[in-house]
Amino acid sequence: MTVFEWRGGPATLRFESVLEPVELQQRGDVWCAEVDMPARLRVTYHFLCDGEEFADPLNPSGAGPDRSIFSTPDLEPQPHWPVVGPDEVLDVPSLRIRWNGALGRKTVRVHKGGDAVVLLLDGDDWMYVHPAVAAFESAMGDAMPTLVFLPTPRDRDAEYTNPGLWQAIQDELLPLLASNGVTVDPAKFVVAGQSLGGLSAFQAALDFPQLVSRVACQSGSFWWARDLPGHGISLDGPAGGDTAERLRSGPDLSGLRVAFDVGEHEPRMHRHCEAVEELTSQAGATVRVNRSPAGHDRVGWRHALVRDVAWLLSDL
Repeated sequence: MTVFEWRGGPATLRFESVLEPVELQQRGDVWCAEVDMPARLRVTYHFLCDGEEFADPLNPSGAGPDRSIFSTPDLEPQPHWPVVGPDEVLDVPSLRIRWNGALGRKTVRVHKGGDAVVLLLDGDDWMYVHPAVAAFESAMGDAMPTLVFLPTPRDRDAEYTNPGLWQAIQDELLPLLASNGVTVDPAKFVVAGQSLGGLSAFQAALDFPQLVSRVACQSGSFWWARDLPGHGISLDGPAGGDTAERLRSGPDLSGLRVAFDVGEHEPRMHRHCEAVEELTSQAGATVRVNRSPAGHDRVGWRHALVRDVAWLLSDL
């Protein structure tokens, strides 16, 4: 049993994607919740008080200004990711590129490293919430790649299920990067994405194999299918959604190297991810599969991110 305490008045304790919200009970001037946490869980959480979200002031490990990180005692600390308090402001990469094109106006940030380039989808999270630059520097040292932070789209569903995204990246963003001293060699290019971003990263390897042949995919939304109700959003449809259906047509993926990860605590995702993992391997790709002790939560994906990018580049 884990006890969470709060002194800001009546509040609700909320966890990211796992566990139901818990109403705190008053004990004197302290509001408390006793929660029976499942084994092997790393999770972000916050207090909801008077309609506002707050990080836990008693927890030094934050994820942005209004989230905290909890890990059950049966887990080792995550290597390479420094403990960052909720009041700390992370440094952002100094190279800023304005991208005006088919997808509208975007600001792309770049941290220059070596010749290998890693494109991080939902890059705002990896700049402002989780210190990706520090983690990659710690994990990879002299082999530190160049990191390109693609901003999080306003409508993730629309952008990450749109093949036009990758056409624009190939035709517009890559020349912009080159003009700023960042040349992308497809043989040393990794695309990393989570959830719908993971789906998009993998689809890029199918649609643009000449560009994308190394993919880090955490909790890819492989349930997505264009013909399902609700604009394709349903975890109850066919296993693997449109991606699995496409893989059954027998593409040659012998040039693809892909690392899949999904959370142990997001069981409804497993059948979708497993279908795509198996079909990808059958199509000839070099595949690595892992399960993280988390739910659908970036705090679980972040360890997988640096670990899997390192593996994806390890054959160079």
